[in-house]
Amino acid sequence: MRKANDKSLKEAIEQMLQVYKIKRRFDETAIIAGWPELVGKPVANRTKEIFIHDKKLFLRIESSVIKNELMMMRTQIISKINDEAKGILIEEIIFL
Repeated sequence: MRKANDKSLKEAIEQMLQVYKIKRRFDETAIIAGWPELVGKPVANRTKEIFIHDKKLFLRIESSVIKNELMMMRTQIISKINDEAKGILIEEIIFL
C-alpha cells in the first residue's frame, strides 16, 4: 500500500532530472539515440551527423533525395519529437 506522499520510481527520477536541470540533456540524448526508430533505419543509416543545440536539431544527410524528403516532413518530425519529450525540445531543423 502506497502512502499519499510516496512517489513511483519514475516520478522520483523525473523530479531529480528537473531539479538537476539535466532533463533537457537527457531528452536530447534520447532523441539522438532514438533517431533510427523516429525516421527508420534507411534514413538513419544516411544520417552522418546529428546534434541538438539551442532547440535546433542539426542534421547532415549524405543523400540529397532523403534530405529533401526530410525537409518536406520537417513539421511532422518536430511534432513527433516534442510529443515524445512532452515539451518543446526542438523548434527548428537545420540541414548542414
